[in-house]
Amino acid sequence: MARSVREYKKLSIITPILISLEVVIECIIPFITATMVNEIKTGSDLNNILKYGVVLIIMAFLSLAFGGIAGFTSATAACGFAKNLRKDMFYSIQNYSFENIDKFLTSSLITRMTTDVSNVQNAYMMLIRTAIRSPLMLVFAFVMAFVMGGRMAWIFLVVVPILAIGLGIVIFKTFPLFKKVFKKYDALNKSIQENIKGMRVVKSFVREDYEQEKFEAAAQDVCEDFTKAERILALNGPLMQFCMYLVMVFVLSFGSYTIITSRGLDFDIGQFSAILTYNFMILSSLMMLSMVFVMITLAGESAKRIVEVLNEKSTLTNPEKPIYSIKDGSVSFENVSFKYSPKAKKMVLENINLEIKPGETIGIIGGTGSSKSSLIQLIPRLYDVSQGTVKVGGIDVRNYDLDTLRNQVAVVLQKNILFSGTIKENLRWGNKDATDEELVEACKLACADEFINQFPKGYDSYVEQGGANLSGGQKQRLCIARALLKKPKILILDDSTSAVDTKTDAKIRKALREYIPETTKIIIAQRTASVEDADRIIVMDKGIINGIGTHKELLAQNAIYKEIYYSQNKAGDHNEE
Repeated sequence: MARSVREYKKLSIITPILISLEVVIECIIPFITATMVNEIKTGSDLNNILKYGVVLIIMAFLSLAFGGIAGFTSATAACGFAKNLRKDMFYSIQNYSFENIDKFLTSSLITRMTTDVSNVQNAYMMLIRTAIRSPLMLVFAFVMAFVMGGRMAWIFLVVVPILAIGLGIVIFKTFPLFKKVFKKYDALNKSIQENIKGMRVVKSFVREDYEQEKFEAAAQDVCEDFTKAERILALNGPLMQFCMYLVMVFVLSFGSYTIITSRGLDFDIGQFSAILTYNFMILSSLMMLSMVFVMITLAGESAKRIVEVLNEKSTLTNPEKPIYSIKDGSVSFENVSFKYSPKAKKMVLENINLEIKPGETIGIIGGTGSSKSSLIQLIPRLYDVSQGTVKVGGIDVRNYDLDTLRNQVAVVLQKNILFSGTIKENLRWGNKDATDEELVEACKLACADEFINQFPKGYDSYVEQGGANLSGGQKQRLCIARALLKKPKILILDDSTSAVDTKTDAKIRKALREYIPETTKIIIAQRTASVEDADRIIVMDKGIINGIGTHKELLAQNAIYKEIYYSQNKAGDHNEE
């Protein structure tokens, strides 16, 4: 994570230097005060005492200045470090392949980029400020206490081990609790995310009470673990107070006794006041150190979770000498087998052999779980094959530059995602330089223009996050228009017309044939009507190709296709035979 400090490195170095100067001055002030008290006791003149007063005022202002500037520099460095850390994590996630993303829950990634980074930010500020100040203050105050108090300062060697043992027990007890609580944070965020995302479903099934109970259980779980940790941490205060009062009782009683019996020869009032001040410095430093250890303990687990995200390397990388141009939209599967995880026992796709010509329209149909979507995800290299080769334009997809390949293979996935912004802004994801005329043309082809023009602001209408203010069919048509703006060599529609009526579906397919005849079109569908006019139809079943042919050929020869067709067309379908 140190790489994320970057431009805040200077401030991170300046802060400890300023803190060191502040500590030195603070430790000298009691010594000068004690000297001034002794001067007053011996009847020194006013001018001499005023000199001490002026020195103390200057030192107090210097201490304040160094401390104030250090506060500013540490806050700036810590906030900047957190900003860079979030940026690095976000950039790292953007480079993930689908396989990498599958390892992390969305809620977990959100927790890591918010709560975990905040914990590390607070710990970093403590490390460059308090973690420097407290040990220095402890050492200097110890030295000055021995200089001023002599053998009386040995009391600190009794108190410090008591505090150290107490602190060790606190850390030992709280660390496992903090480790557990972050996993429960993920569960809590997951509950919130699911509820908000599925609000319409929750309300339509009147499941608000169930969702409230689920959230309450997750929140209570987090609360209980934090309460246990806080109860243990609360012991720091009483332990600190006990040690402080123990030292005060000893210094007050033994110091007073020594001053009286020696008549100020062995131990005078100035030393007495200084030793009390150093007592507070030492014990407050120990208390702050205990808080630093607790914060670092908490942040340590957060840091591990952040490093997991930063260290996760994409399973898909560019070759050493990538190819930056694609000849045509031909697709070839040669003995392809695929599974989502190397640990998985069973292949999702097995021994796929397929040749698709440039400009050809291919339909893919099959039951749920037949691996239709898995097949097409290998073409733009969203996943890499486990065995065999997938070629586009006659070249293995692993030899292409990833951006080049994905710009020429436009995929409209099952889950249609739109982003908050205007319709124009969403469409320009396909082509950021597209003119308004090109946007309108693509929307007409996708049959989206008709509903866009009904909005008061037309193409400048605002789309809520995820397209929440649009219907399923409207979202699908906008996503198709967005893909068309890329003018790809291969266009893949993954069940992306399921929410539109058959008439609109037919109009979209007709427009695609006429507008982009040279583009290879691959259409995954549940309805046979969506693929009837395809050049060839592929029937998938349990990860293998069960049949390939035209609508008529499959209807005559393929049992699976025939069953799907007849189940969707019950009236007058036997005449087809």
